[in-house]
Amino acid sequence: MYTSGSTGKPKGVCGSEKAVLNRFLWMQELYPLSKNDDVLLFKTSVSFVDHVQEFLAPMLAGCTLVIPPFDELRRNLFSVVDFVYEYKITRLTVVPSLVRMILPALEERYLNGIESSLKMLVLSGEVFSVSLWKNLSRVLPHTSILNIYGSTEVAGDCMYFDCKRLAKILESEMLSSVPIGEPIYNCDVRIVGDDGKRDEGEICVSGVCVASGYYSEGDIVSLKENIESGELYYRTGDFGRRLESGDLIFLGRKDRTIKVNGQRIALEEVEDTLRVHPKIANVAVVFCNKPNEHAFLGAALVLKDGSQSTEVLASLKSWMVEKFSSAMTPTEIICVDAIPVSSSGKVDYTLLSSSFFRDYSLNEGHIKNRITLEHIKEAFCKAVGVAEVSDNDDFFALGGDSILAAHVAHKLGIDMRRLYMFPSPSRLHKALTEKEDALENGYQINWETLPKARKEDFLRSLEYGASDFSSSRKRRKVTDSDEYDISNPKAMTSISLSSWESLSETAECSFGRCNKMMHKFDTKPQKSCPEALKVKLPSNVRGTLREMWRVPMDSCVDASPLIVFKNDKILAFIGSHSHKFVCVNAINGLVLWETKLEGRIESTAVVDGDFSQVIVGCYRGNIYFIDILKGTLNWTFRTSGEVKSQPTVDKRRNLVWCGSHDHNLYGLDYRNHCLVYKFPCGGTIFGSPAIDEIRETLYAGTTNGRLISISLINSSFSSLWLLELKAPIFGSLSISTIGNVICCLVNGDVLSVNPEGTIVWRSKTGGPIFAGPSISTALGSQALVCSRNGTVYSFDSETGFIIWEYDVGDPITSSAYVDDHIELVSDSFSPSQRFVCVCSSSGRVVLLRVSCMTDDADRGTAADYNVTKFAEIDVKGDVFSSPVMVAGRIFVGCRDDYLHCFVTEAHSESD
Repeated sequence: MYTSGSTGKPKGVCGSEKAVLNRFLWMQELYPLSKNDDVLLFKTSVSFVDHVQEFLAPMLAGCTLVIPPFDELRRNLFSVVDFVYEYKITRLTVVPSLVRMILPALEERYLNGIESSLKMLVLSGEVFSVSLWKNLSRVLPHTSILNIYGSTEVAGDCMYFDCKRLAKILESEMLSSVPIGEPIYNCDVRIVGDDGKRDEGEICVSGVCVASGYYSEGDIVSLKENIESGELYYRTGDFGRRLESGDLIFLGRKDRTIKVNGQRIALEEVEDTLRVHPKIANVAVVFCNKPNEHAFLGAALVLKDGSQSTEVLASLKSWMVEKFSSAMTPTEIICVDAIPVSSSGKVDYTLLSSSFFRDYSLNEGHIKNRITLEHIKEAFCKAVGVAEVSDNDDFFALGGDSILAAHVAHKLGIDMRRLYMFPSPSRLHKALTEKEDALENGYQINWETLPKARKEDFLRSLEYGASDFSSSRKRRKVTDSDEYDISNPKAMTSISLSSWESLSETAECSFGRCNKMMHKFDTKPQKSCPEALKVKLPSNVRGTLREMWRVPMDSCVDASPLIVFKNDKILAFIGSHSHKFVCVNAINGLVLWETKLEGRIESTAVVDGDFSQVIVGCYRGNIYFIDILKGTLNWTFRTSGEVKSQPTVDKRRNLVWCGSHDHNLYGLDYRNHCLVYKFPCGGTIFGSPAIDEIRETLYAGTTNGRLISISLINSSFSSLWLLELKAPIFGSLSISTIGNVICCLVNGDVLSVNPEGTIVWRSKTGGPIFAGPSISTALGSQALVCSRNGTVYSFDSETGFIIWEYDVGDPITSSAYVDDHIELVSDSFSPSQRFVCVCSSSGRVVLLRVSCMTDDADRGTAADYNVTKFAEIDVKGDVFSSPVMVAGRIFVGCRDDYLHCFVTEAHSESD
């Protein structure tokens, strides 16, 4: 049988009867067909491998097989639904593209109260999105749904996943597609990564399911390769990742994974995100990269009934800016009646690509000094893929980047730098219609006098893609007085401490996620971290967040930043998925040193008790001890699993405690570079452990729901107690002001456990929690917890009472941060306030004002705490990094592949 050719030229596969029979026997044992009860529909083309089991299974099981007229199926896809209901079909195999098309017909039957006879729906051949599963589960509530993975080379299928388990997995994993699960009988599946890792890489298959080889000019060419240890496996060309449950999830094909501006993009992920849009029924995305033309992402949309294409396209661009990084945003969008499919029912991406021919040639009538405003607007529209552009729209705010800017410059026949200087149609048109000599002279002067940061952004954009340009604004300096008055700002005014550089004169200390602060010395010396600066800021004043700098990290940045005050310097440390780990001057964003580690970095770094080394883990299972000023490697400790946990410093014993996916907790001596203690926890440690310094007790939580207490009083480090909490712990632990450990569970529970192991209180939030609580003395006993339902909760850490809650509007998977350095004063009668920074997963950085009421007498309702949004900014990428905020500056990593620094600014509401 020949392959479909969807990934290249069709190949003749020489399968085996043994493989086909193995596939049938596996299915019959786990999901048996009944001779008297089951009816199947033969609807798959005989050129597609799924047809083999469609006719063979009912024949071997002796049950009924309905064979409809194939011409009718081709003319009317919805006839599949008619056959299912008319002939009481109990089992159906279908590709996701087809079931997505017939979903409206299924939904109509469901709404009309017509119950389906389907006992089992088998999805095969394409990525099965979670959103489609949810819709199918709703309209087919009594139908079992199975996701099967395979290809012609493996007799159709080699892996399976029963969607009955999906809801449980989604409680602890954020997935956009349904897992492909585990191997069927007599099949072995391995993940082979580029660096030898087993959790993410190419899917390789061995066993009786694999075909004998490819037919080529009368010979059979083996399709197996020696991947390791002399074993032969078939390399599928598909990428997968192993989940915590052990199931595999499909990440995409080599030919459906591309690079745009150096960023790896899975086209399936773009499609899944676009399907979430309320007006889009179906979508297919292609990468067009024809010779001598501008490479771009093209999206073909099928709109829901009643949706107007002009209205949807007009609003879609701004919607995509919130959902995608610039590299992932489709720049050419068309509306079609239906997505083209091949005879096998899969999306025909080759045919679809032909719909995106674009004429980027320079219109000869557009002479350089005769360019009209309409010509410029037309060029903007075509480049950024919007239906309409106003005279004053900023090209880069619309989603333009350096590549698209080069195209616009080519189309208009102008120097590309002019577009950076005059980014709106009206300004660019005005500049181009000046007299040529004046234009050239003025242009040279303007470029030379352009602010240095903007010129650097322009040059950086040529290398890294789109840049966001922040306008140059005056910054008012804070005086040396105790209170800084900005109650009547005439323009944008920086709330960040004046001469922020002067903070570097403070003692050596560090700031990490969840408001974890550490001093080098146990007793604060004279130059301790400064008391909070009082800023007079009336309640009617609102603010903005402006990007100060950003540092390219070459891949996603899911780790949280670590800010360290050291030797009159303020340093930021962070790593990314590219294995890159950097030390950055936190004042100006200059990279002081960088190093490449052996694996992907999601672990947040920590500084040792001597402030001489920074310590961080990686996916290869290594924990690195790096010289804080030089970036040289002092020591590497190897665990047997990925290290995603942030280490915890135990200064009294000169140790760092760090968990691993190998289910162990390690105590490492950071001075002598040796292992001191290894404690088996029976589960993966994802969050950071916590230490109660007063009681000399260490706490650790695991992803299988264990909370463990370990005594640090003597060198034996004995276990005190263990609690089974029945839900995964992903967030870091925190110690409350009265010595209880605050713990957040993925099921949405927040609880407090005293040193004896007794649960003092347990409270429920409205969604899963993936990050730890933030506790700052500035807010008294409040413990701030962020939930994936988009809500920030303030718990009284002593009683568990919810003091207030604030809905950000988007899912949150990271921790909040309280700025301990700035105290906001609105008037002499109201309690002072603090800034609280929260980042949503979709990329919104939100700054809240929260009351500092701490005494019991002051406590009241949520409204009494006057929690309000002060400012926000959108970054072009998802955010899973927890922010760190110091004196009005916010540091956060992002999946746009950058470490960002934002500064807080204020302006009056009337401005």
